[in-house]
Amino acid sequence: MPAFEVTRLSRHIGAEITGIDLRQLDADTVEAIKSALKQHLMLVFRDQSLTADELYRLASLFGEPAPYPFVDGIEDYPEIVQITKQPEETINFGGVWHSDTTYLPAPAMGAMLYGLTIPETGGDTLFSSMYAAYDKLSDGLKGFLAPLTALNDADKAAIAETRPGQPKKGLIAEHPVIRVHPETGRKLLYVNRAHTTRFSDMTEAESADLLEYLFELAAAEDITCRLQWQPGSLAFWDNRACQHFPLNDYQGQLRSMLRISLAGDQPVS
Repeated sequence: MPAFEVTRLSRHIGAEITGIDLRQLDADTVEAIKSALKQHLMLVFRDQSLTADELYRLASLFGEPAPYPFVDGIEDYPEIVQITKQPEETINFGGVWHSDTTYLPAPAMGAMLYGLTIPETGGDTLFSSMYAAYDKLSDGLKGFLAPLTALNDADKAAIAETRPGQPKKGLIAEHPVIRVHPETGRKLLYVNRAHTTRFSDMTEAESADLLEYLFELAAAEDITCRLQWQPGSLAFWDNRACQHFPLNDYQGQLRSMLRISLAGDQPVS
């Protein structure tokens, strides 16, 4: 096996990988990283030095880079978006617990986020395990939720309010509430506060209380980890099985990141 070290960040999710230069990966190391991602769902690599071209080539080793619907890509790389919060801005892009692009028929498999300019204090990102969230459910609730699907809306107010000036897209997709991971075969909870609006064949009012319970469960502290960013840090997460939440606690400071998504498949129960 390739020689690198894995340090867990929490019981259920997250690991820091040391001893790797992401610009120089052989086939065995790529496979080992894929294996670590299956186990830990979110990996962080410190002290990297990546150009946009190198980030694109890195992502291509793990999947098919895909454009993000709400932000135009940088020059020459439409799949890479630069997410910058200026010191005078108060709204944090994507600042709510979410799983990326669940409003698409085939949501993103994963994403990589690379730190360019990091606030001196604040700006951490929280991640939570949807395997662990599912495991917290009672057998009775698991049985009730198993056959259900839910609608996921790109324009739900919870997330739309974090995209000032962005036009609404009208993107809505229906997905299982309990999803089976295509690689591990494990069941996981697949609703999120940013995009899930209601259960199929139910009204929003009928769905609200149970969805709120599930949203809170998905963000429970004991199934999360906290990533403290540094310049040159890269996070790689499995978007199918985890959620994330970028904290908005760095007013007056600049934060700039490069982000690239990887194409996914249609969720199944």
